[in-house]
Amino acid sequence: MSELSRETRVVAVSRLYATEPYGRARQPWFLNLAVRVETQASPRELLSLAKRLEARAGRVAAGRWGPRRLDVDILLMGSGVVSEPDLTIPHASLASRRFCLVPAAEVAGGAAVPPGGRTVAQLLASCEDTLEVIAI
Repeated sequence: MSELSRETRVVAVSRLYATEPYGRARQPWFLNLAVRVETQASPRELLSLAKRLEARAGRVAAGRWGPRRLDVDILLMGSGVVSEPDLTIPHASLASRRFCLVPAAEVAGGAAVPPGGRTVAQLLASCEDTLEVIAI
């Protein structure tokens, strides 16, 4: 968190959540949280920061949905929309995954998610994902 604080202004941090694995059932549960920041960085610069944080934490490729030391996703960036091969904002699966929505709602429940403008809290209320998300 200290490196993130050096390159952005951390506004809020959610509680830590234990979450049932998505995509691969036979693996340990994940730990998730959401961090709301203010930054002047571009989406590409923020992605570069996320990749640096993951690398410094020792992340190695473990296959899709597999265990990893750190996975930093950019869920939202204001009202910005980015659709590039290696960067999609808002996160493509945000609306359908409780493990993203629960912590995000804690730090930015009223944030509008483009392009439809429903808030994070509204998306959570209508999310059909049944995987467990438990505050710890």
